[in-house]
Amino acid sequence: MKENWKNPQIIRFGEYGILISWKAEIDQKLLYFILSKKNKIINSIHKEILYINNTYNSILIRYKHTIKNFYSEKLHLKQLISEEESPSLPAPRLIHVPVCYADEFAWDLKKVAAQKNMPEQEIIERHTRPIYTVYFMGFLPGFLYLGGLDDRLKISRKKEPRTKVEKGAVGLAENQTGIYPQKSPGGWQIIGNCPIELFKKNNHPPGLFSAGDRLKFEAVSRKKYKQIKEKVKQGNFSPKTTAYL
Repeated sequence: MKENWKNPQIIRFGEYGILISWKAEIDQKLLYFILSKKNKIINSIHKEILYINNTYNSILIRYKHTIKNFYSEKLHLKQLISEEESPSLPAPRLIHVPVCYADEFAWDLKKVAAQKNMPEQEIIERHTRPIYTVYFMGFLPGFLYLGGLDDRLKISRKKEPRTKVEKGAVGLAENQTGIYPQKSPGGWQIIGNCPIELFKKNNHPPGLFSAGDRLKFEAVSRKKYKQIKEKVKQGNFSPKTTAYL
């Protein structure tokens, strides 16, 4: 454990919340530290928590009732975080995610390729090469915030966001890539589409991914995309998933 990880900022977040935050950075080791502490907090005060979420560098705790003694709760949380321990987390999964980069889905691929001065196929290869880490979900239910994008693919958001981005759209924005789990406005540069379901509110759990999982994009043809889409509609498709060692 890095020494500075033991002393995050802990502040009140409204009447019902506490925000714990570390230095703003995307660090895989910090992620696992945060997830281990998140689990420890849940195990310690789960009866008092309405929900608990994490980002790249923070944990937000929403309590069921008004926090009557913030300083006492802060000391308790600080003690949980500062205790030395080996992270106890489930082994991450590697989930293979199909993406079709055909023209009808890749609305901004030509523009990205021109701006980056590289062929479209190289954009696709650089996008499918890494194994990404799922840091957290947010923005929309099931929207994944991923770490591991190739530096050459970093690109600014669109100056004017689209009023409607299709469900499954795969995009680039700054140093991130992600998948839109449903139709919504959005300003990411769209380079493909994913045919699988990332979020179903009636499932348990509703999301396909959990923080800490790994993701590998795999390019598929239009024909394969349509086949997967049909299987998803029939409810008989599951992406290839393996333990990540």
